Amino acid sequence: MSTLFDCRDDEQLLPGMRQARQAISRGDLVVMPTDTVYGVAADAFNARAVQRLLDAKGRGRQSPPPVLVAGQATLRALVAEVPEPVERLVAEFWPGGLTIVLPSQPSLSWDLGETHGTVAVRMPAHRIALELLEETGPLAVSSANLTGRPAAVEIGEAQAMLGESIDVYLDGGPADVGVASTILDATSLVVRGAEPRVRILRDGAIARDRLREVLGDLLEDAEPAAPDGTG
Repeated sequence: MSTLFDCRDDEQLLPGMRQARQAISRGDLVVMPTDTVYGVAADAFNARAVQRLLDAKGRGRQSPPPVLVAGQATLRALVAEVPEPVERLVAEFWPGGLTIVLPSQPSLSWDLGETHGTVAVRMPAHRIALELLEETGPLAVSSANLTGRPAAVEIGEAQAMLGESIDVYLDGGPADVGVASTILDATSLVVRGAEPRVRILRDGAIARDRLREVLGDLLEDAEPAAPDGTG
């Protein structure tokens, strides 16, 4: 049976975080607040848990979840390389609403789905999310919604869609931004022989003009696709 904790109440915050940690360690799912929208989280290194996340949302392995991290050191451990333009993006927009896709570290033992050797990484700007990430390590996190439905910006919306597929719900109040993160594909900055361009896969919390200020002509002009959301 799912348990809900109102993390705005100090008396519920500590037991809520403890039960969320325990749920993640068991391979169960947790809905947690982030700065953008609510996210459903699983242990990124537990393939069964990641599959449960995909099943709960009704999405296939062709749509792997991003990975949320607590800091830049974890980013460097998860990806093959952090090119200089990505360092600029991270310095400007992390923690915050920017998800960056890069080739993943080939030595990692995980199964997020059909990633084609990449991983999408974000550091959220939310106290509860960051505290949980510090304690659990990287989490596979996708927006707390059923595929094709709007991402939840309040805990009740997540509960209505995901129900008992979630073990622990952490309520942090309405999402600060209420818009899913912008997703950038920066893989060509690492792949040898590719034209170095950064492509927007989804418009979101970070505006194109702000990205252009950091990336200049590296930012591709093509219009992004609009895949089902992630936090």
